[in-house]
Amino acid sequence: MQLWVGLGNPEPGMARNRHNIGFMAVDVIAIRHGFSPWRQRLKGLVAEGMVGQHKVLALKPQTYMNVSGEAVQAAASFYKLAPEAITAFHDELDLVPGKVRVKRGGGAAGHNGLRSMDRMLGSPDYWRVRLGIGHPGEKERVLGYVLGDFGKADRDWLVRLLDAVADAAVLLADGESEAFMSKVALLAPPDGSSG
Repeated sequence: MQLWVGLGNPEPGMARNRHNIGFMAVDVIAIRHGFSPWRQRLKGLVAEGMVGQHKVLALKPQTYMNVSGEAVQAAASFYKLAPEAITAFHDELDLVPGKVRVKRGGGAAGHNGLRSMDRMLGSPDYWRVRLGIGHPGEKERVLGYVLGDFGKADRDWLVRLLDAVADAAVLLADGESEAFMSKVALLAPPDGSSG
């Protein structure tokens, strides 16, 4: 089994925040691949399904971003999953809007959700699907930017990106991260003009 974690904040008023693109990604994957309905469990909302030949548990922590690791650790412990069976979908300031990068391990780069996961799992050795949201320009504006809603101008690239991630998800489940990134880029070319 693989654990696919969307990072975000559970407040209904934050649903459209840039910081919640991880929630959005697992929502679209769950719909596209016919997962079970979401239900409250393991300090989060979970849905199960098959992505290609792989059983996947999707998780949206309901603990708030800064302590996301509590829900991830609860799920990993319950299902006895090693960090390399876990994939986190999260917003990435250092990528232009719509650009996707996949990597295993690495630093948290200031992302509190990843920092919490590192701490609770005791290892940074899980997979990350970095979903580009662009950078506001100045460091002082970052918090307001990530906690701000996507704008109308973002809608086209965002919908294209989420659809492409769901369409290419089988490659990700198969461990074909390079092919996954290539397919997403082909289906949803990044839009450097937004953000």
